[in-house]
Amino acid sequence: MDITAYLDKMRGGKKCPPRAPWHEIFWSAFGAFVGIFAIYMIGHLHDLQLEDSLFLVGSFGATAVLLYAIPLSPFAQPRNLVVGHIMSAIVGVSCVLAVPDSTAFAAATAVALSVVAMHLTRSLHPPGGATALIAVVGSEHIHELGYWYVVSPIGLGVIIMLIVALIMNNLSPHRRYPQYWC
Repeated sequence: MDITAYLDKMRGGKKCPPRAPWHEIFWSAFGAFVGIFAIYMIGHLHDLQLEDSLFLVGSFGATAVLLYAIPLSPFAQPRNLVVGHIMSAIVGVSCVLAVPDSTAFAAATAVALSVVAMHLTRSLHPPGGATALIAVVGSEHIHELGYWYVVSPIGLGVIIMLIVALIMNNLSPHRRYPQYWC
């Protein structure tokens, strides 16, 4: 491939999609608010430090965009949501334990291996990469959780966000969630 053809690929080729209708914007924002509020409350139940809560909200913030703004996306379906986050959390904690003296190497390995794990389990959920990364770069309190990080806050948070997505997305007459469970 010559350089001109390569650079031409970067121009795209399609028109930008139109803005979503107002009712979709409303339901997206409402669902994201309820989902993130519920997740934030979990942080208080676990008495996590503020910076840990912010990291967790960051990971679940991207999940909220998928679940409530683009619920038809394959990345937003329940299998991808649950398995993607859980596999990534397991990988992240494992990397912290395996490489405790090199945060940079553990962080890069955690994200890379979480991508592999999600591919192998057919559960790609892009925020899962952040979940793996948080396990590595989170505070000492996150590290002290060890594999409990997988159960709570990650597992519990994912289940709460899924329940909120099922309720909020199906309240709208214009939405149906999920598209599939498998």
